[in-house]
Amino acid sequence: MSMKTVVGHSTDSVSIRGGKAPIIFMLGLLIICIAAAAGNTSEESFLDEVKVVDREFDNRSVPLDHYVAEDTVLAKENYQGGPFRVLARKKRIERYKCSSCHGDKPITVNEGKELTHGDIELEHGRSDAGLTCIDCHHPEERDYLEDKKGRKIDFDHSYQLCGQCHFRQKRDWLGGAHGKRVTNWAGDRVVFNCTTCHNPHSPRFEKRFPATYSVPID
Repeated sequence: MSMKTVVGHSTDSVSIRGGKAPIIFMLGLLIICIAAAAGNTSEESFLDEVKVVDREFDNRSVPLDHYVAEDTVLAKENYQGGPFRVLARKKRIERYKCSSCHGDKPITVNEGKELTHGDIELEHGRSDAGLTCIDCHHPEERDYLEDKKGRKIDFDHSYQLCGQCHFRQKRDWLGGAHGKRVTNWAGDRVVFNCTTCHNPHSPRFEKRFPATYSVPID
């Protein structure tokens, strides 16, 4: 019995020293290396996250949250929130270009104004001093608008013309308090043009009850 114990002990000792010990040692070393590498990676990624959070936020870096299929143009406005885009206007105008009719050739059609623009109701401005066509349209280059300083304004940038009188609304529009967003409140903003909502010839909305209005109960 003593011999078996001695032999067994001797055999186990030889087996551990000769075969299993190196394998166990290598496995342990591998586990330690993996743990150390994981620890370093975790520490580095954590520090990277801290640096990102600590970085000053730039609202101009916000990307579009969805694709805008409509044509847009870069707004010609200096705004503290950075550049933004507005919906284009010209492709929405059925009779653009205006110069296709308004040119150097004399108009020989009887009642040409009624035939071409008879559907336009001009109700813009004070009732005692309403606007006329050339108050907004360029008198010579009909494919452009014109402000009170005689500057040509592209139809896609009609907000520049609207803002010369409606300056309070334009200020709110620039900041996002007036008008509607197509996408984003910061970064790559795309917003409605003035004429996207307002008829430029009759910009006042008709009075109507809210969609959720209900008659008061007596």
